[in-house]
Amino acid sequence: MPALKKTVLTVLSAALLSVCVVSPAVAADKDKTDDKQPKPTGPMSTVGGKQLGEVGTQVNLGGGAPVLPKDLTARSWIVADAENGQVLAAHNSHWRLPPASTLKMLFADTVLPALQPKTMTHMVTEEELAGVGQGSSLVGIKEDHAYTVHDLWLGVFLRSGNDAVHVLSSMYGGVPATVAAMQRHAEELQALDTTVVSPDGYDAPNQVSSAYDLTLFARSGLQKADFREYSATATAEFPGEQKKGKKRKSFEIQNTNRLITGDIGVEPYKGIAGVKNGYTTHAGNTFTGVAERNGKVLLVTVMNPSSDESHAVYKEAASLLDWGFASSGKVTPVGELVPPKSAATGTGKGAQQEGATDAAKAGSGTTAGAGKKHAATTAATGTSGVWTALSIVGGLLVVLGAGVFLVNRRWPLPDLVRRLPRR
Repeated sequence: MPALKKTVLTVLSAALLSVCVVSPAVAADKDKTDDKQPKPTGPMSTVGGKQLGEVGTQVNLGGGAPVLPKDLTARSWIVADAENGQVLAAHNSHWRLPPASTLKMLFADTVLPALQPKTMTHMVTEEELAGVGQGSSLVGIKEDHAYTVHDLWLGVFLRSGNDAVHVLSSMYGGVPATVAAMQRHAEELQALDTTVVSPDGYDAPNQVSSAYDLTLFARSGLQKADFREYSATATAEFPGEQKKGKKRKSFEIQNTNRLITGDIGVEPYKGIAGVKNGYTTHAGNTFTGVAERNGKVLLVTVMNPSSDESHAVYKEAASLLDWGFASSGKVTPVGELVPPKSAATGTGKGAQQEGATDAAKAGSGTTAGAGKKHAATTAATGTSGVWTALSIVGGLLVVLGAGVFLVNRRWPLPDLVRRLPRR
């Protein structure tokens, strides 16, 4: 072989070899990146269906169904139909993770029905605020100041105030009693991934929930008109400090759910109607949302996105909602949101009855009992916002059939009706 030809072949071979070497290196780097994403370390629950217990993304695309959004980075997420309970798609939805303030949905679903009327007032004590965790989100409650139950729930839903949670817990019978009631209610809802340690979602050892369970909490809470209204309120006036000899002033609080209020880099989501967001350093960002479009009501939960993008939890939730609405009728469900135990057995003991019973037990000799003896002398603080949740049209109750909520159990659908367009 001529020397020139041999040289050319040698150079070409070296060039080709270098290409072959680079490509696996790039692939290896990608594999290493993927390996950095945490994964469930043990078997997950199969509540709601066997496919929901499998690791990774679960979706059964049919003809004409859009592919799932790209660049989803959350450790766990779920998209479900709020009315019939079908899970359209999920990713590690039973992975037990720290829930942060999304656990307040369970707190509200458990406690809210028992603390009535909303005009009931309560004088806050120093002891009630002593147990609030360092660095907690606060609405700004002051000791030796009176607040209505309505004020306190605004603080929970809009500002995610742990101070408001602790005061309401005291009215309910104390933090330990509230935690125990929340755990019982979680079990009634078949939210078996959840262990409650603190009522506000503040990081605590062994406190966990899952995207699946958080979605159950939202679906249950949305049966209640007060829960729907609070979770959909954009802004409200909250009582400020009372200064001697002067009229007590109020200040505006805004919902921290950015799919309702918007923020730099994130637009309000068309049709959004709640529910709750959360963040701690241990849990990362968590979010459960509900939205209505063209008569379809969807629930989405996103837990701990790894993306460094601002407001990633809201952007990933919005993209999943978009996908869910576009996929309606085009996917085979991967599972279902199970009914409460009482619905499945036909006993008829629902969340509201359970909460009232717990409060009755706890209220004897507590501040809740005392508060009811001292009716509020002023009307509850008014709320404002672009949207407020609407109550069930005409008090409509729908009998849900076998396989969903079975017979002998009547539940109002989470009728979120129509959201007014944002100005």
